[in-house]
Amino acid sequence: MPFREINSKMVEATIMPGQRMFSQRGAMLAYRGDVGFTPNIQGGQGGIMSMIGRRVAGEATPLMTVEGNGTVMFGHGGHHVQVINLTGDTLCVEADRLLAFDGTLQQGTMFMGSQGGVMGMVRGQVTGQGLFTTTLKGHGAVAVMAHGGVIQLPITPQRPVHVDPQAYVAHHGDVRNKLSTALGWRDMVGRGSGEAFQLELSGNGMVYVQASEEKL
Repeated sequence: MPFREINSKMVEATIMPGQRMFSQRGAMLAYRGDVGFTPNIQGGQGGIMSMIGRRVAGEATPLMTVEGNGTVMFGHGGHHVQVINLTGDTLCVEADRLLAFDGTLQQGTMFMGSQGGVMGMVRGQVTGQGLFTTTLKGHGAVAVMAHGGVIQLPITPQRPVHVDPQAYVAHHGDVRNKLSTALGWRDMVGRGSGEAFQLELSGNGMVYVQASEEKL
């Protein structure tokens, strides 16, 4: 079920009988029609094992199951909302950035350290972002939150993209990531720009970058 963008901070979804979607708790702003909201304890489309995996990974942001017949408006904290449409590929996004998504998408987790070895672990320690990230796979729409606006940058084998880890929102496609360092003598003596670590994404896909280095 596609989202209709009301403005940069609000989206609207149409809920049909027999369909369902998931949203972050507290994300519903208003609704019309016969719509119900219940706490989700089954881990979304990924089932109970997906829920257990996310809890172990620290990626278990509480979700609500949304069902019925009507329209629902979503937003949270005044954050910018970006809608991402998936056509069979996998989206990697931190759980606290998820606003709402189609119930047909399969939810899971991915260990970021496996795509960068020790440097993946350094990324988690230095940037404050988790070693695990949430994955959503299939055909459907996802609404994610960010600070400020969001820009989409294509990733190609010939042109990898380097992103400040704090500005990273999500990516999808056949993409590998690793943490690279640009540490110099200025950083060693405390005079650097603070951008010594960069997240390098290579392969084929798309990365979404927010206009801020502030986490949600």
